[in-house]
Amino acid sequence: MAETLLVMRHITKIFPGVKALDDVRFDLNAGEIHALVGENGAGKSTFIKVLAGVHQPDGGEILLDGRKIAMHDPLTAQRHGIAAIHQHAASYPDLSVAENIFIGHEFMAGPFINWRKANQEAKKLLDSIGADINPAESVGSLSVARQQMVEIAKALSQNARILIMDEPTAALSKRESEELYAIARSLRDRGVAIILISHRFEDIFGLADRATVLRDGGYVGTWPIAELDAAKLVNLMVNRDIGQFYPKKKTKPGKELLRAEGLSRTGYFKDVSLRVNEGEIVGLTGLVGAGRTEVAQSLFGAEKPDSGDIYIHNEKAAINSPNDAMRLGLGLLPEDRQTEGLLLPWPIQYNITLPSLSALSRGAFLSDKNERRVSSDYKDQLSIKANDIMTAAQSLSGGNQQKVVVAKLLAMNLKILILDEPTKGVDVGSKAAIYEIMSELASRGIGILMISSEMPEALNMTDRIYVMREGRVSAEFESEGVSQSQVLEAAMPLDKQS
Repeated sequence: MAETLLVMRHITKIFPGVKALDDVRFDLNAGEIHALVGENGAGKSTFIKVLAGVHQPDGGEILLDGRKIAMHDPLTAQRHGIAAIHQHAASYPDLSVAENIFIGHEFMAGPFINWRKANQEAKKLLDSIGADINPAESVGSLSVARQQMVEIAKALSQNARILIMDEPTAALSKRESEELYAIARSLRDRGVAIILISHRFEDIFGLADRATVLRDGGYVGTWPIAELDAAKLVNLMVNRDIGQFYPKKKTKPGKELLRAEGLSRTGYFKDVSLRVNEGEIVGLTGLVGAGRTEVAQSLFGAEKPDSGDIYIHNEKAAINSPNDAMRLGLGLLPEDRQTEGLLLPWPIQYNITLPSLSALSRGAFLSDKNERRVSSDYKDQLSIKANDIMTAAQSLSGGNQQKVVVAKLLAMNLKILILDEPTKGVDVGSKAAIYEIMSELASRGIGILMISSEMPEALNMTDRIYVMREGRVSAEFESEGVSQSQVLEAAMPLDKQS
C-alpha cells in the first residue's frame, strides 16, 4: 500500500459573492504523480493556493503525515516541504543558477557566503535530475525548460516532499517536454509526490498515476489514470460528450480563396504549395521546427519569402506587410497571443477595435459609440467572460484572451483566417468554444488555415491536412478516414523512419 502523505478534506473557500471551493477533497501518496484537472474557473488555482498557504480556507482541514496542520502562509508551506514550479519560472534572471537555487538559505562562512560550496551543491542537485547546467551561468540566459529545471533543483534544495507542477510544459517543445517528463518520473521514483496541473492530455495521460477532477468549484471524483480516456475526462470536466467537443460542420467547399505556389524562405521552408477554399478548414501540421509558423508569417506578410507566389481570389497578390494582407482580407491569429496578439494592459474594447478604427470613425473622428457597440457585440457573441468591455486583457483567462484575439479578426470582416495554434494553453471548455466559432465561420464561407500540433484537433476539425517535414510539404490528406499514424509518419524526419 502506498503511504498517504497529504489529505485535504471538506475544503471550502468563499470570496465576496463567489464560492470558489465547495467541500473539495484530495489525497496524495508519496511517490505519486496526481493530476488535478478541470477547465478554467473550476477551482484548481484556488485549491492549490490553499495548500500553498496563500489563501486560508473557510472550512475543511489539511493533514500531512496524518497530523492536522494549518498553512498560515507560504513560508509555513515551504517548511512543511511544499514547493511549486510554475509555467513562468519565478527566478531572478540576473543572478546565477546557484544563487537562484540557494537564495534565502545560503551557505555561510562567517559573515560571508561560501560560493564555492554553493556551486558544488548546486551541481550535485542539477546532476541528480539529469540537468547539465553550469551553476555559474545566469538564469536569464537559459531556455524556459532549463529555467524550470533550476526551479526543481531549488525545490529539492529545500527538501521538498510535495512538488506542485503548474502547466509545466505549456511553453515547451515536444523534446523539452519529454525531458521534463523524465525528471518528473525520476522524482516520483525517489518518493517525491507531485501534483500536476495541465490542460494537455499528453501530460495527464503520459505522467499521472491518478486524476482528481474539479468542476465549478466542486469535487467530481478521483480515478486511477488507467480507468480514464480523453472522452471520459472531457465529459467529467465539462459535462459534455466528446462528440460535442469537436463540432465540425460538414460544408461544401466553394471558390478558391488562398493559394501558395512554390513558396520558399532560406533556412525555414522550401517549395511550399497549398490552397484554402471558401468554407474549408485546412490543417497545417508537423513537428516543432518543421516550418509551419514561418509559412504563416510569410503568407501574412510579416516575413518576406525568397521565392514563390501567393494568390488571393485567384489573382496574384503582392503581400509585403501585414497591412497588405489585411487589405486583401487575410488575417493571422499568432501563436503567442500575449506578446503578438494583445496589448495586455489595454481593455477588451481597444484590443478588439484597434485594427478597425478607420471603419469605426466618422470622418476624421473616432466614434466611441461605434467602438462600444462592436466590442460589446463580439464580447457577447463569443461569450468572453469579463465584467465589461473595459476590463484589461491581462486579467482574463487564457481562453478568454484567445477569444479577444479572434474577435479582433472578426471585427475586420476578413475572408481568410490563418489560426496558429488557436487552442494552445487554453482549457477544454474554451477549446470547445473556439472550435464552435471556427465551425460557424466556415459555414459562413470563410476559409481557415489552422496550424496545430494537437493531432486529435487536426484530425477532427479540418477538411484537409497538409503535413510538413523539415521545411517541405510531405503529404496532403483528406481528414476523413486518415489515421493519426499516417500523419505522424509523414511528419517524422526521414532518418527517424524505419
